[in-house]
Amino acid sequence: MINFFKSLAQDPRRRNITIGVLVLVVAGFFLKVPEPHVSLAAEPLLQNGPDWFTNALFSTILVDIVIIIVAIIGRASLKEIPSGFGNFVEFSIESLYNLTESVAGKNARRFFPIAATIFIFVIFSNYVDVLPGVGSIGVWHEPEGEHALVVEQPMASLDGGLVLSSDAAAPAAEEGERLFVSFLRPPSADLNVTLALAIIVMVMVQYYGASALGLKYFKKFFNFGGKGFMGAIFAVVGILELISEIAKVISFSFRLFGNIFAGEVLLAVMAFLFAFLLPVPFFGLEFFVGFIQALVFMMLAVAFFSTAMIGHDDHH
Repeated sequence: MINFFKSLAQDPRRRNITIGVLVLVVAGFFLKVPEPHVSLAAEPLLQNGPDWFTNALFSTILVDIVIIIVAIIGRASLKEIPSGFGNFVEFSIESLYNLTESVAGKNARRFFPIAATIFIFVIFSNYVDVLPGVGSIGVWHEPEGEHALVVEQPMASLDGGLVLSSDAAAPAAEEGERLFVSFLRPPSADLNVTLALAIIVMVMVQYYGASALGLKYFKKFFNFGGKGFMGAIFAVVGILELISEIAKVISFSFRLFGNIFAGEVLLAVMAFLFAFLLPVPFFGLEFFVGFIQALVFMMLAVAFFSTAMIGHDDHH
């Protein structure tokens, strides 16, 4: 301990860093942080504007712009002997292609453009969560001033229907509370975005299957040509395959949405409990989870693409 204090006295830089950390720790106990605002759905940015222009949509537009700029800079950086950012771009593209090839084999060149696009968009969307100001920089929406109806007495039944008694409805008092809406929300934390991605992937699955096998591809969903007991079994199996295909859309969208939304809530809660230092490990965790979720989404998409191009008879 004595040696530690001696080193602090001899090293001004280390001493200043230590003092700064201690000040932040002490300040964390006394600094009042607003309660985190958590909304399951994306929120409209403009109070009197269109409902569809949400903070998640705004973030999606910014993510698209950033991806386009990075792609342009990356393309300009690719040379016969790349250096700097060009090396990073080449390494990233090569790594993604090798991963695609490990699953898709000879079809890797066909799947790679959409697979890489999915990965890049998802990972950029996931990392919006760790940007400074997300959840803390936004706009206040004033109360609308509308009155709601509250039921104060039980409903009465009349001829099998439900009606309100004469004094059952009364205007509720205005809450008069302002609503804070953050400018940015991770696109992956909006179920609309993840559902759209899942639908795109599954539509492409059907496209690749039909392009490789023709109309025979749809036989695995509608196999009613058999006779007797085995014909009934094949028909039921086909219906189960169709249900499974629809279920993939749900699992795809909710897996990504659930992980990123949970991370957003976790960071907000940690920052509320202790403003300084405590959230830092959780930011590192979000970087890891964001990468893993993007990778999983891409690899599952490639696996589904590859499986769809294999005929049902080829499985046996």
